[in-house]
Order: sequence, then C-alpha cells, then structure tokens
Amino acid sequence: MTIIRWHKRPMMDQMFDRDFETGFERNCGCVPATNILESEKAFEIQLAVPGMKKEDFNMEMEENILTVTFEKKEDEKQEGEFLRREFDMDAFTRSFSIPKTADAENIKARYDNGILYITVPKIDKARLSKQIKVS
Repeated sequence: MTIIRWHKRPMMDQMFDRDFETGFERNCGCVPATNILESEKAFEIQLAVPGMKKEDFNMEMEENILTVTFEKKEDEKQEGEFLRREFDMDAFTRSFSIPKTADAENIKARYDNGILYITVPKIDKARLSKQIKVS
C-alpha cells in the first residue's frame, strides 16, 4: 500500500499562482498523521484526526486509489478566543494507492478516540489464482 505524496510548490510559485487549488493548499498543506499496518488478512490505515465528527468524513474508491476527505459541515461555537490552535482542521484530502491484493468491496471504517481506522481486507490467496483445465 502506498501513500500518494504531495510536494509543496516553491513559495514564489504559490504567490503568483493562486488559481491552482487542491485540498492541501486550502488547509495550509496540513494533513493528518497516518500509520499503515499490514497483517496477514488486512491493511489498516490510522489517521490522527482529533475533535472531528464521523459524519464529516467522506471516502471514495476510484480505480485503485482510496481518497479520504474531511470538510467541517458546521461551525461549533467556542467559549473564549484561541491563543494557539494546532489540531483543528477545516478540511483535508488524503489519498492511498491500494494494492491489487486488497478486497476493495469490503473496506470498513470507524472513528474512535480521535483516530479514523480504515480496514482494507486482503483477497484470499485461493481467489487470486485460478485453475484452468485443458480440454
């Protein structure tokens, strides 16, 4: 499984080219920290996204790319004024290249204690190979 990397463009380029926006520029290039685990039966992607609501996440699978997006749908009123704010995001987009050995039809996700867990099961090896009889 591969994380699709995004490289920040040079500062001068960004100053002159404001029309080219991706999810990363809208959020200052900030994306959640990610862990990817592999076991015998599945891959697990863990995104550190504290303070979010599970209803605000969207996941799509196109070709072999899994894209996770977050966009805050409602503004919650906060008591007082922030002196520093580091973990609140309005939006982000993160994409992952899913291997052909993954069962894309059975991907599951859950949000628990500030971590978004995405489980990508592997296809049973017996289903990957096919016996062909000669007649």
